[in-house]
Amino acid sequence: MKIDWVHFTPWESLGGGALIGLAAVVLMVGCRRIAGISGIFGEVLTGARDGLGWRLAFLLGLCSAPWLMPGVVEWGEGPRFGISWPALFVAGLVTGYGTRIARGCTSGHGVCGLSRLSPRSLVAVLCFMGAGVATVTVLRLVSGGAS
Repeated sequence: MKIDWVHFTPWESLGGGALIGLAAVVLMVGCRRIAGISGIFGEVLTGARDGLGWRLAFLLGLCSAPWLMPGVVEWGEGPRFGISWPALFVAGLVTGYGTRIARGCTSGHGVCGLSRLSPRSLVAVLCFMGAGVATVTVLRLVSGGAS
């Protein structure tokens, strides 16, 4: 497998990961809440009124960051989606359904759960990472090795 050095961004990735960790800590210390996006989004959809302001601010920041960062940081690019908006919407629904089955998402289990040494989060992370590896493997086999 050949590494795409043009898109290999270890420092930016490290910085982004550190910011995700910092956001999780700030939310835990400030609101006593785990930064699980599916839980935050689900509580907004079900009409939770207690803490609605911080939930909406969190989601707004999450959704607007890909469009705002290229104007803030030189190395940033705008968001690129290789699929249509309807397909992206369906993928989001399927992902949302999966997070309900797993009782949490990659951020809740992977960032917050693993840092709290949660066995349930470890199993969830192993399952969704395994499913991701399997999906990429199958798609590469079907597409003839294209990335």
